[in-house]
Amino acid sequence: MMTATLMRRFGALALLLVAGSAAAEPRLSPAFGDRAVIQRDRPVTVTGTAEPGETVTVTLAGRTATARAGRDGRFAVDFPALPAGPVALSVAAPSGRTEARDVLAGDVFLCSGQSNMEMQVERAQDSYGQVAGSADPELRLLTVDKVTAPDPQSAFAKPPVWQVAGPATVGGFSAACFYMAQELRKTARVPIGAIADSWGGSAISAWMSPDALRAAGRGADAELLALYARNPAAAAQAAGRPWEAWWRAATGDRPGTEPWQPAATGSWSPVPAIDVWERWGVPRLSAYNGLVWFRREVTLTPAQAKGRATLAIGAVDDMDRTWVNGVASGAGGNPGTAREYTLPPGRLKAGRNVIVVAATDVYADGGMRGPANVMQLRLADGTALPLGKGWSYAVPAATPANPPRVPWDDVAGAGTIHNAMIAPWGRLGLKGVAWYQGESDTAIPGYAERMLALMAGWRRQFGQPDLPFAIVQLANFGTPATRPGESGWADVREAQRQAAARDNHAAVASAIDLGDPLDIHPGEKHEVGRRLARAMRALAYGDTASPSGPQAATATPTPDGGVTVSFTGVTGALATRSSPAAIGFELCGRDPGSCRYTAATAAGDRVALAGDGRPVTRVRYLWADAPVANLFDDAQLPAGPFELPVVTPR
Repeated sequence: MMTATLMRRFGALALLLVAGSAAAEPRLSPAFGDRAVIQRDRPVTVTGTAEPGETVTVTLAGRTATARAGRDGRFAVDFPALPAGPVALSVAAPSGRTEARDVLAGDVFLCSGQSNMEMQVERAQDSYGQVAGSADPELRLLTVDKVTAPDPQSAFAKPPVWQVAGPATVGGFSAACFYMAQELRKTARVPIGAIADSWGGSAISAWMSPDALRAAGRGADAELLALYARNPAAAAQAAGRPWEAWWRAATGDRPGTEPWQPAATGSWSPVPAIDVWERWGVPRLSAYNGLVWFRREVTLTPAQAKGRATLAIGAVDDMDRTWVNGVASGAGGNPGTAREYTLPPGRLKAGRNVIVVAATDVYADGGMRGPANVMQLRLADGTALPLGKGWSYAVPAATPANPPRVPWDDVAGAGTIHNAMIAPWGRLGLKGVAWYQGESDTAIPGYAERMLALMAGWRRQFGQPDLPFAIVQLANFGTPATRPGESGWADVREAQRQAAARDNHAAVASAIDLGDPLDIHPGEKHEVGRRLARAMRALAYGDTASPSGPQAATATPTPDGGVTVSFTGVTGALATRSSPAAIGFELCGRDPGSCRYTAATAAGDRVALAGDGRPVTRVRYLWADAPVANLFDDAQLPAGPFELPVVTPR
């Protein structure tokens, strides 16, 4: 008779054997899991994992093919194109068999960008009725978790899963993506898979592949990120040099006198508490967005100073640059992430050591959030010295503009999101990409080049040189303009227009009339989805209707000193709302500040701008953060914002 002890040991062994067997079974990649949609009408590469070196047999729609898993356990098997409809999919190997259930062939769309693409149906307008009536067994949804990586990954950190659209699944899904897919289902009449792969606040550079970064002139960032993957401490030190040069150039500080130097002088005050500075009770900081210096001294024995150490300073809102004994030792840009920096041997020394943190806040609260109990210096001998108290701070006279960001920042980095959230898709078959991003790039020149490089990089990855991109042109947001002026939001809209115009497989979907001057996340996502669907029908399905609505094509001078703007993509004729005049048109000269509003009259596909006797070299329309649009065509689509040179026809 088996004793209780032997029974427990046998049971534990049995569990281990079962767990080991389960772990060894072949697995299909998330793109091919239960309830998946596989792109129809193009060759399919089924991927997954198995035991390294193991031969796997994949069966797809009655066809069978084999492959051998590589040393990393990954396999890929190629199949011919599938027609739309249900598909049987399984993978077998000596270690076991896995079957994907309820798989369909249809059209797959990837939706990506920042918070306005991420914004869920339940947060958008009319969500109650839309969620309640959302059941559709042939519309499948998949959301990718937010994560970053310093180098391209072959698998997701947490495998996403497909879900069937319905009241239990739609509410938490991307609103713009869902409404686009729902609208396309009405005309495509095939199963559709919609992938929400977005991150609020993210810059476009974070979504770019290494080759795209190099194409856009960000090769140095790509190399620095690769160094960070190998040696974070060396990368932090290298990234510190351009930041330090930026600070000296902006402030005039001489080398050796900067605030991060151990011998730096200045007015330092005790930090009241490890908390955001808005809660310190310091009037100057009660609503402060900018940079604050923090400093802490630590005294070490010769034995403590030896070897490698870890500096943990908790969360910093929003960005930090951290120095130890005057050497750049770490940097981050996610306010929700606790900072931990490895200090190589030699960074610490016997006696006095100085830790300096530059915390830069760009929105809402700012400072070292801690909590205090996680802030410590962990030494090689196992000692952990608490750092939750004893800090001092100093506020500079002014915060210089546009501080350099490190390429490993979560949302403002260079390739970090691409590596973890796009690269793992491999050569997934897609019907198109919907892109809603740009708010985080409003102060960064060169958006058109970055957009073009991103599209080219994604097309290379997915193996589709003609992959369609439907780009949402930023909605109106901010203080309404009362006079002509410059606008970072208008700059991005124009860059989006130019990028689409320079690409044979891209189009913009204008949201210039769908925003809210008081809310950067406007609730009207249903119409955004419909406009994305309209653009996608033209790009991906060959629909002859204009993908974007009225878009300015040329601006030509008239004999009386005015200008005629001709539009393409007009359905019916242009017409104004609530006024006989089209508002928001500007005549501009060569010099900055020369733009002025002008009277404009619409007829057919043209708008006549009245001259004012002053030189005109270019024309702008809706050039403001939150302009008011009143020019539409018969399809109820707004004339898109633009800037064009005035050119005399030959």
